[in-house]
Amino acid sequence: MTKKDLRIVYLGTPEFAVAGLKALVEGGYNVVAVVTMPDKPSGRGHQMQFSDVKKYALEAGLPVLQPEKLKDEAFLEALRSYRADLQVVVAFRMLPEAVWAMPRLGTFNVHGSLLPQYRGAAPINRAVMNGDKETGLTTFMLKHEIDTGNIILQERIAIGEDENVGSVHDRLMELSREMVTRTVDLIIDCENQGIPVPTTPQPEVAELLPAPKIFKEDCEIHFDKMTAAQVHNFVRGLSPYPAAWANLTIGGQTFENVKIYKVEKVQGEKVQCTKEIVIPCREGAVRIVELQVPGKKRMEAKAFLNGLKPLPSKEGVRKDD
Repeated sequence: MTKKDLRIVYLGTPEFAVAGLKALVEGGYNVVAVVTMPDKPSGRGHQMQFSDVKKYALEAGLPVLQPEKLKDEAFLEALRSYRADLQVVVAFRMLPEAVWAMPRLGTFNVHGSLLPQYRGAAPINRAVMNGDKETGLTTFMLKHEIDTGNIILQERIAIGEDENVGSVHDRLMELSREMVTRTVDLIIDCENQGIPVPTTPQPEVAELLPAPKIFKEDCEIHFDKMTAAQVHNFVRGLSPYPAAWANLTIGGQTFENVKIYKVEKVQGEKVQCTKEIVIPCREGAVRIVELQVPGKKRMEAKAFLNGLKPLPSKEGVRKDD
C-alpha cells in the first residue's frame, strides 16, 4: 500500500486544523473527503461564514461534509460512501463510536498537549495559563473516553517565559504538519508489514490537569486573588484570543471589560516610571503593557494614557514622586 492507495477522511474546523490537511494534500496523500462544522452567520450582516478547513478543502477541490448531528444516519451513510481506510481528526468535535470506529484502520487524533495532561478543548491556552515550561503534540488512536487513547507519537516544544498562547499555537500548528504525515506514514508502513501500529498507553500521573473550554467569565482577572506571576501567565495564556479582561479605574475613570494583552511583573514596592498603569496583586504587582478598551483599537498602555483626558483623580495611574 502506498500513500495514494490509503483512503483518508479528514475531520477538523479551525485554522489549526488546516496545516495537517494541507500537508496531506500537498504531500500526495489520498484525502477523499473532509468533515467540518456547518456554516454559521457572523458579523453585522450575519453572512454565512465557512470554517477555515472548509475554505481550504474547497480550494483543493475536496468533497466537504458538514453534519449538524454526527449520529444522523444520512451523514453516516454519506461518510461510509467514501470507504475510508483511515480518519484523521484535528481540532474537531467529540466523535461518536459510529464515526471513529468506521474505518478499518481506525481514527487518530492530533491533540495540542503532552497527554495525558490537558485533555479537553483548550490544551494550549491552559498550559500557558498554568506557567508550564513545555508543551507539545500527541497523536493517539481514538476510543470511548475523550483524549484517553493509546499514544502513537509525541513531540515536545519549550514555552518561553514571556511567550503568549498565539505564538505557541502557531508553532504547534506548524509542527502538526509533520506529526500528521509521520503518523500516516507509520500506519502505512505497519499495514504493509502486516503488524499493528505500535502504541503506548497513556501514563498514570499523580495529578491530571484538565483543559476545559474557555468562556468569557473564565477570562476575568482577579488581581486581589492572584499573584503577579499568576496574572502574567493568565494574560499570556489568553493573548491574543480570547483575551483576559478586567474592569479598571484609570485616571479617575472607570473602564469596564478592558481586554489586557500583555503585562509585566513589577519588581519591588516602588515603581519608577514616568507614567504607567500598575495594578497591585495578592503578591507583587503588574504593569499593563497592551490593552483594548471597548470601542477602541488595541494599543500600548502608554498610548492609551497619552490620549486620556486628565481628571483630578489619579487613581490607578502612578507617577514618579
